Amino acid sequence: MAKPGLFHRRHPGAPLVYSIAAHRSFADALATGLITNIGRDPLALAKGRILLPNNRAIRTVTEAFVRASAGGLVLPRLIAIGDPDLGERIGGALDPIELVEEIPPAIEPLGRQLLLASLLRSEGESAAEAMRLAVELARTMDALAVEEIPASRLAEAVAETPDLADHWLRSIERFRVVIERWPVLLDERGVIDLADRRSLLLRALAKGWTDKPPEGFTLAAGVTTSAPAIASLLSAVSRLGQGAVILPAMAEQIEMPDEEWEALGPDEDERGEEVHPQYHLKRLLDRIGVAREEVLPWPARGRASSSAARGRAVINAMVAPRFSDKWTQLEAPERRLTGIRVAELPDPASEAQAIAIALREAIEVPGNTAALVTPDRTLAARVSAHLQRWGIEADDSAGQPLSTTPAGTLLLAVVAAAVENLAPVPLLALLKHPLVGGDSDERFAWLEAVRALDLALRGPRPRAGLIGLDEHFAQKKVGREWQIVRKQVAPLSDALATAMSLAQFAGTLRGVIGALAGNAAWRGPDGRHAAELLAELEQSLDALAITVAPDDMLPLLRGLMDAIPVRRPYGGHPRISIWGLIEARLQKADLMILGGMNEGVWPSLPSPDPWLAPQIRRQLSLPGLEYRTGLAAHDFMSALGAPRVLLTRARRDSRSPTVASRLWLRLQAMTGGMTRDQRLERLTATLDASATVEPVARPAPRPPVDARPKKIAVTDLDRLKADPFAFYAKAILRLRPEEAVDAEHHAAWKGTAVHQVLEAWFKQDGCDPAKLAARAEAMVADEAIHPMLRALWAPRLREAIDWIAGESVKDLESGRVPIVAEEFGEAEVAGVTLYGKIDRVDRLPDGKLAIVDYKTGQAPRPKAVAEGFALQLGLLSLIARDGGFGDIKGEAGAHEYWSLAKKNGRIGYRWSPDGDEGSEAFVAHAYVHFAEAAQKWLLGDEPFQAKLNPAYAPYEDYDQLMRLEEWYGRD
Repeated sequence: MAKPGLFHRRHPGAPLVYSIAAHRSFADALATGLITNIGRDPLALAKGRILLPNNRAIRTVTEAFVRASAGGLVLPRLIAIGDPDLGERIGGALDPIELVEEIPPAIEPLGRQLLLASLLRSEGESAAEAMRLAVELARTMDALAVEEIPASRLAEAVAETPDLADHWLRSIERFRVVIERWPVLLDERGVIDLADRRSLLLRALAKGWTDKPPEGFTLAAGVTTSAPAIASLLSAVSRLGQGAVILPAMAEQIEMPDEEWEALGPDEDERGEEVHPQYHLKRLLDRIGVAREEVLPWPARGRASSSAARGRAVINAMVAPRFSDKWTQLEAPERRLTGIRVAELPDPASEAQAIAIALREAIEVPGNTAALVTPDRTLAARVSAHLQRWGIEADDSAGQPLSTTPAGTLLLAVVAAAVENLAPVPLLALLKHPLVGGDSDERFAWLEAVRALDLALRGPRPRAGLIGLDEHFAQKKVGREWQIVRKQVAPLSDALATAMSLAQFAGTLRGVIGALAGNAAWRGPDGRHAAELLAELEQSLDALAITVAPDDMLPLLRGLMDAIPVRRPYGGHPRISIWGLIEARLQKADLMILGGMNEGVWPSLPSPDPWLAPQIRRQLSLPGLEYRTGLAAHDFMSALGAPRVLLTRARRDSRSPTVASRLWLRLQAMTGGMTRDQRLERLTATLDASATVEPVARPAPRPPVDARPKKIAVTDLDRLKADPFAFYAKAILRLRPEEAVDAEHHAAWKGTAVHQVLEAWFKQDGCDPAKLAARAEAMVADEAIHPMLRALWAPRLREAIDWIAGESVKDLESGRVPIVAEEFGEAEVAGVTLYGKIDRVDRLPDGKLAIVDYKTGQAPRPKAVAEGFALQLGLLSLIARDGGFGDIKGEAGAHEYWSLAKKNGRIGYRWSPDGDEGSEAFVAHAYVHFAEAAQKWLLGDEPFQAKLNPAYAPYEDYDQLMRLEEWYGRD
């Protein structure tokens, strides 16, 4: 039986409203007060009911009762009144069976979005854009429904608002057309909107309880929404014999000067101070019909509470801007925020690490609890990852979007691979997904095959589709590995190639994923959510009416999954929590860390309404776009009531410097500067720092002589002399740089392609100048070449090919005949084996050889040749002289670079490194430099020093390995 004090009121029928101060933990104070005042008789509590704002609040209050009971306890019925913003329905206990026939069921949220999207699609939007606009449209419609504003008011508001821009008039007209058709469409389906049904149920419940009060006590706790239907229910509850309304963070406002309280509004002309943390509570009290003086303090403290003095100081900090001059008149104790510290970190990564350290340190005290509260989901994920270094699994109760979970990323990977016609990057992302490839031994074999395909896909993209991949992998000699994978990905090649209905898209996607991942795709909370989403789309008649083009599939699916939160089951650390703002509203920890205190994060930027102009919203008496800023300020004020509070922010994000949150700046302005947690800032900076910093010296490895290669390519002499360390990494460590997957057609690729054309021209056409152009055109026409590259490169290539053909005609007329092309050869030179591939050798009229090297870029500079670099032609001449190219043997009479680059305004030119001294002198020059290098580094013990001649070491393949940035310019 309830003690008379809890529901005592001035006179029968008078409203009873309590408030739990911001410096108390709402849920714990509520549970403690009920147990203390109603007693521990299980039946007394079991007969009552508590109305809470949403399902998350039910979990919070349940945990508070468990903490407060210290034993067995039968809880009162905890019932959510539903939250339209979260898509929640009203609790089943408030949905009487007898009203089912009178109040139709609510349309499912996804079905509603699909139906609205089909209406918008008729206006010409793509499917993905229509689905996105449908979400915004539903939000605006819900705002009207929650405030119970009839659609007929829209035309009046437009008429009363002059000078609206044309784009607003068009948007409002589209909105008007939809809301006029909407009731008819719902009536055809026998349903109504969730917000409308919720309002009807709440009003029916308020009337029913007024006529016939329910048995036991009834409390409405933590509800701050001021919607008319909710206000009607709360008004009824507050006037029940055993009923009361309990508001959060309201007690201090009783002491607020009347002038400040009344200035909150709203009034006839202005909305009032919507960004003030108490605005929505004042609005609710006005609609309930309760004066501020009638609100009573809740008779219990609970746990995790700060001092009342700090609570009053926080209220002073949150004063409306027009009254902030009062800060100068406050005494020091009235401005002091004892127990609150701040930490400013250089970047988000440091902020996450600082928060993790503070959380870990807080639970060193037995029984202490700690929580991070932040609207920044990225920061929450980073903190969770940092905590894992100590084996702490922190539960992020706000969850994560389905699109970022394993099941969600699998869906996106499948769609990306299919719509991009098995392009290398999305294909490999799919094949490497942890849910693809089976379990244990099966997956090991699968990954071995995928690794081989990964290496084979390095470089420019092959032709699209299965046929292109078949050709590419056969050429790369990984056909066996491809066959292991091919049968799994083959259904993707045509599965999503054409436009189809959204329902067909979901069914096709389900089938393909089942073949790729089996039951593993649908396991766990994320798998179940993914399966439910696809099943709902497949079964929806409205999804049949929406046609999805391949280009729309990926953004549409991602948008659907972004709106579905996935929360892990219980099992995280019992004393460390990560909460979103909704989860933190009714509970506190011994240490509360408010992270991400930057403008645009806390409070978040107002979400614009694309359908109704701000002036129209004002005319309709809808809450302004900054209404949620006031809610965020209220959450902030409540969180500051924990025994210890830490505020953190990063001075810059990934792009630019940040601006501190207006809430942070208010506290700083009122206090004159909050206490910095310098110890935490220093600890964060030094946690992963080395005790001593010893910059690395320029590397110069000296392997033993017998470990040094005795064979070298003609193209590696420059590397050996200019950057011996790079030669060491390549030739001795055998490290080779890999190209990126789906790389651009770079200069090296172009050079190889041109060489292949010229080789085929020699071997199959006998260097017939008339046949060269056709071969070049066939190469450029290859489907693997990107159209942009073809458009930019083809004209230049044609001109270069014409130049080669013209030069060949001149040579043939002079008696010069090509005799070898693309021939490999080797010979022993200066004690080591020298090898290389020669582009072309011509027989001159005098019987000597002309060594030709094709260059798609510029020919070497004379200065480089003089300094002992760019000696490739001379080294090839040494091999030819010693018979290294088979039947071709003899002295070189000319060495020539045929460059396809531009010079003097024309494409193509010849340049010879022989100079005035002739070919013999050039060959001798090449021999001397080669012999010297071979004696020092290959036959001797000279160290392989990094970047010995940086001017001739332009390649960066091994710069990271040599840690170039640490010593270059300092050594």
